[in-house]
Amino acid sequence: MTGKWARRAAISSVSSRLLGALALVAGVGLSGCSDVDSMLFGDSGSAPDTATASPVGTPAAPTAMPAPVSSTPSAAPSGIGPVATITPVTIEPGSDTGTAVSKTVASLRAQVSSLQGSLMSNAQRYIDLRSSGAGAAANYYESRGRITSRLQIGTTRGNPELVAEWNKAQSSLDQLAGNINALNALGTSVASDASSAHYALDQIGATFNVSGALDEDHRQLRVLQDETSQSIVLIDRLLSEVSADVQRQTAYVANERANLTTLASAIKNGELYGADISSPMLTATSAVAGTRMPYAASSSPLVVIRFDKPDVDYQQILYAALTEALKQRPGAAFSIVAVSPTRGTASAVQLAQTAAHRYAQDVLRSMTDMGVPASRLAVASQTDPSTSTSEVRVFVR
Repeated sequence: MTGKWARRAAISSVSSRLLGALALVAGVGLSGCSDVDSMLFGDSGSAPDTATASPVGTPAAPTAMPAPVSSTPSAAPSGIGPVATITPVTIEPGSDTGTAVSKTVASLRAQVSSLQGSLMSNAQRYIDLRSSGAGAAANYYESRGRITSRLQIGTTRGNPELVAEWNKAQSSLDQLAGNINALNALGTSVASDASSAHYALDQIGATFNVSGALDEDHRQLRVLQDETSQSIVLIDRLLSEVSADVQRQTAYVANERANLTTLASAIKNGELYGADISSPMLTATSAVAGTRMPYAASSSPLVVIRFDKPDVDYQQILYAALTEALKQRPGAAFSIVAVSPTRGTASAVQLAQTAAHRYAQDVLRSMTDMGVPASRLAVASQTDPSTSTSEVRVFVR
């Protein structure tokens, strides 16, 4: 009984890791906007189709095993990296001794053979999904690289060629998201096989206690017990790899969604600010910098943007200031204050306040485009007799 519960605890542990990965997928939005126009102007996008797991094949006869699925570098598709080697376990056919126990052994052998077929089918499906994901990732980075290189040297606002490249990158990322859904379905199938294999092993152990067996029946049971244990090792290994891939690809897709949002804003403006300032890489660097010199909230503004002429170009200066502030204090929040003058008639003062508030909303949108979470931003307004034009002041808080 102790071995039985230990085996069930092991499969429960592996299955819980898979369920944790499924919850992580549910927590991040894998669907994206259908094109860059919907990203920029707020149209609703369509979610990627959810991929389903392929049917699990069953061998025609217990002894007819599928060809080995090797994941060594020579057998795996180029560029996807090594995965666990899955070699089918040979199931000994056995002979019928005419006893009731022999019939039970034959039934159990058929179950284990069926699990072997399912294992090999799932292993091949896993390699196919990894290959598909690698191709989608390569296409995504090609499109993203072309966009970045054009923006780096400067281009027109809303360049249609870059819009088309952005749509290609979004399509590749949606394919990766669908790949994660397919991996989830595959993980569910492998987890089900793991449970069935552990149950079959328990049944084999219980059959040893059935009376009326011959020595040959027990010999076949011992052989089948070893074969089932080997199958469990392979199934659990595959389940662990699938679960790890789901978690890794989910984090990757969520991060690249944010990077695409930054690129969409850059295409709209025709220039590249830099990396998304909320990206994990910058956050990790920021945490180290923050331990050296904490960035304290101050009454002095981080940035003052004076709107004393049409089309004030403030984005690069604002981006640099925000990046530096978040390096020193990763969890910083910001106040965006619309400041208007008090000179002139009452109607002129009112118009200036309205203009300042509109400018503050523009700065707010720019900051969110740069990756600052909206939950960290607050907008306020005030008047200042010492200023002669509308301006926006950004404070760290």
